[in-house]
Amino acid sequence: MEHIQCDKKKVCIFGSGNFGSCLADHLADAVHDVLLWSRDTEVIEALNSTHMHPYCHKDHVFPEGIRAVGPEMLSTEALREMDVLLFAVPTEGLRETLTKLKPTIDQILKFDEDGEVKSPVFIFVNKGIESKSNALTLEIVAEAVGKEVARAAAFLSGPSFATEIIRRQPTNVSVSSLSQSHAQQAADLFHQPWFRCYTGTDPIGVELAGALKNVYAIAAGCAEGLGYENNTRAGLVTRALAEMSRIGTAYGANPLTFLTLAGVGDLFLTCSSKTSRNFTVGYRLGKGEKLDDILRTLGSVAEGVATAKGAKMMIDKLGINAPIAQGVYGVLYEGVEAEAQARWLMERPAVAEIDLSCDVGIAAKELLAKLGL
Repeated sequence: MEHIQCDKKKVCIFGSGNFGSCLADHLADAVHDVLLWSRDTEVIEALNSTHMHPYCHKDHVFPEGIRAVGPEMLSTEALREMDVLLFAVPTEGLRETLTKLKPTIDQILKFDEDGEVKSPVFIFVNKGIESKSNALTLEIVAEAVGKEVARAAAFLSGPSFATEIIRRQPTNVSVSSLSQSHAQQAADLFHQPWFRCYTGTDPIGVELAGALKNVYAIAAGCAEGLGYENNTRAGLVTRALAEMSRIGTAYGANPLTFLTLAGVGDLFLTCSSKTSRNFTVGYRLGKGEKLDDILRTLGSVAEGVATAKGAKMMIDKLGINAPIAQGVYGVLYEGVEAEAQARWLMERPAVAEIDLSCDVGIAAKELLAKLGL
């Protein structure tokens, strides 16, 4: 496919794992200049000398437009030249990374006449809920580097396996921000014939969908590991979408967001493919393996494991009925056998199929108040 001509940007990506490296490949192929920050010296040396990654996408040759840097943080002078800062570190490590960068970010921010961040463009691609604080990424950003950055931050999410992006399989994603301008800038950066972006202004809903679908992917994996087939998966995914919508509506997200690429699109993908790390965790739990053994041998981060803790806290705080998410928490952290949890879910009393909370928006109002909105 021919490239779409675009303005060449200087992009710094923090995180050289599966997704961070695939986005670096995509952006460099689209002729942007890419710095890929890693804390792993082996990754840095391999990418710079052979243009190959020692752990991820091992058979792929990365474009020469990528320069790997680290493990020390970049200097103020280096980051001042960047048009885009993209964060592809797991949610559990994001606050630490941003806190280290705050002195530099304070020095490089440029503001428009209304006092809103003009540059650089901040993009976040992690999907999770911080387990200790129950915070979404939007809140982590506000607390770590300031509400001005949070208001401008863009969030990319949707059905987008890294291995398929690397192979230039047609991929569609959501890009959302409280600032329509920054959402559009982020979308324009990524947009290519094999990577189509749709913009929105509900980052809270996009974040919740991206985080929660990982929890439900564990449930889908458990079901397959237990030997359940298509009827079970279809019912589970449909009821997972109902729970996500209920949680999101109570939180204050737009319920329609859960019908987008970031919602049902990502949920369907993650719950139906053995390529998903979260699905794999669930599958192995369904086969009777212990969580510690699974995580030790998985080889990469499955964000749904940590997110299940944050989701449980959120569900309890909002007073939401979300039995599948609660069931996943029980299997992961309370020693409940997957088969027993599946039986409990099926034996619950019959209830109304559509049940959105009427007491909506309290959590979102509190979060937006932190952002000065």
